[in-house]
Amino acid sequence: MKMKKIIYLFVALSLISCNENSFLQEKPKDFMSSDNSFITETDFNMSVNNLYNLIRIEFYGFDENKPMDYIYGTDLVYDGEPGTANRHGNMLAAYNPTSSIPRHHWDALYKIIADANTVIARSKNATALSDDLKTKFEAKGRFFRGMAYRTLAYLYGGVPIELEEVASPKNNYTRASKEQVLAQAEQDVLFAAQHLSDIKAVRDGEISSSAAYHLLSEIYLAEGKNREAVDAATMVIDHPALSLMQKRFGSRMNEQGDVYWDLFRRKNQNRSAGNTEGIWVVQFETDVPGGGSSTATLKATGNYMLERHFVPMTRDVKLTVNGKKLSPFNWPIGDYTGGRGIGWGISTTYFSNKIWEDDFKGDIRNSNYNFVRKFPVNNSSFKAATGIDTIDIDNPPSGLIVGLGNSTETPGRYLFAYQTKATTPFNHPMELYQNASSLLLKSIAGTTYVDQYMFRLSETYLLRAEAYIGLGDKDKAAADINVVRARAHAKLVDASKVDIDYLLDERMRELGIEEKRRLTLMRMGKLYDRVMKCNPYYANPKTNGDGLGMQKTYELWPIPQSAIEANNGAVLEQNPGYK
Repeated sequence: MKMKKIIYLFVALSLISCNENSFLQEKPKDFMSSDNSFITETDFNMSVNNLYNLIRIEFYGFDENKPMDYIYGTDLVYDGEPGTANRHGNMLAAYNPTSSIPRHHWDALYKIIADANTVIARSKNATALSDDLKTKFEAKGRFFRGMAYRTLAYLYGGVPIELEEVASPKNNYTRASKEQVLAQAEQDVLFAAQHLSDIKAVRDGEISSSAAYHLLSEIYLAEGKNREAVDAATMVIDHPALSLMQKRFGSRMNEQGDVYWDLFRRKNQNRSAGNTEGIWVVQFETDVPGGGSSTATLKATGNYMLERHFVPMTRDVKLTVNGKKLSPFNWPIGDYTGGRGIGWGISTTYFSNKIWEDDFKGDIRNSNYNFVRKFPVNNSSFKAATGIDTIDIDNPPSGLIVGLGNSTETPGRYLFAYQTKATTPFNHPMELYQNASSLLLKSIAGTTYVDQYMFRLSETYLLRAEAYIGLGDKDKAAADINVVRARAHAKLVDASKVDIDYLLDERMRELGIEEKRRLTLMRMGKLYDRVMKCNPYYANPKTNGDGLGMQKTYELWPIPQSAIEANNGAVLEQNPGYK
């Protein structure tokens, strides 16, 4: 009997060994793999959700510094701790080919491309999907791929183009020209615009044909195709479901403020809240797994920290009263003193003062609800000792210490004009209050718990105005700019004053720190000019901290050295000016 069992085992092993390839081939049945994924509609929706998450991480998450690379180093703000590479105060270090800044964004954007390529490739061959669903998923994949290539082109110029799902390592990439990269982005986003669902048919946070046409208009501008940019923007502007918000609305409409203030209050960004201005709104759900923000810790991956970076650190404002240094402010308090800001991103005086000179009091975007200059004293001891109940930075008490050399002539880290879109006055999440009655926040505050506009209709008007400037039609450019200014109750601009610099100023007024300013300036080739004109702190080699200051070389970032070294099967050329 034992002998028969041995013979049977030998025969079985012999049969198996005669087809080793079949025996070794893995056939997953109880776990996800590349072989059994991308079959059902649910599979593809999960993959597209991953693309949304990668976009949110790149532009709003990962860590507190990397999303701010799109704002620091521009004409908007400067570093409250001069000399740090993380906040572009040392540009020589920040833009070194071995720096984490160019490497992080390169890797993150190519990750989006790689995952989008997978969705595109697999959707075409998914037998369980209808032809309509195949096209829809391809359109979504191509939207994200096109957005990533557009961003790479603005930041680095010409880069390698990969349009296929890569199944094995490749190390022989070469750079396409910037024109070729933009042409690919145009082709992808045009396909998306033609095949994505209408904005009325999508959920909050979901891309639509209108979002694609907005992005397409911007890409056309980068290519110098001004007429096409006008046409694409018009597709968005003329959509009957889209319009600028003109009246108070939403969750805080019964409080003091205005319609511009309402645009940036919690839960007011989406169409479901009655907002007809948001075209694509990146979603944050606080303390929900995968929601992108957390009240449990300041350092949670994904927390978008506009408040922490771009609001002053009022705790350290001091004034000598009867021989004692007193602070007008308790800190951190969730009122118009700004929550738990730490004053790293100080508004340039060009941003906080110069651009408002033609209508300083009339433009609601410059009201104290939206650009705080008058800070309420919330320290009762200071108020009792001085009788002062407001600190006006345009008329401060003599001897007030504000940081950066304690000069009231230069905006300091402790007190500067800031935009309330960075924070949520009187409306932080309840979990963040140490004492809700006094609005005292916990030490882990600093995140901005608001859904974020990726594209907003007022920007579409400004994109079309830019295209009209390129076409030499200043009258139509002024008309579009004045649609935005009229909503802001600002004086209308005369066509004779409209040029690219005026347009960039208007983008500052309307979009401020909401805008990915670096992309706008690098797309237009205006980064160097605007920094030299508007931001002396980066332009000055001494305050910049690297002995050089802003350089024309920085109009493009370097190709990361890590990418060059990994690509040892071909030469990946470095951008000019970098070693």
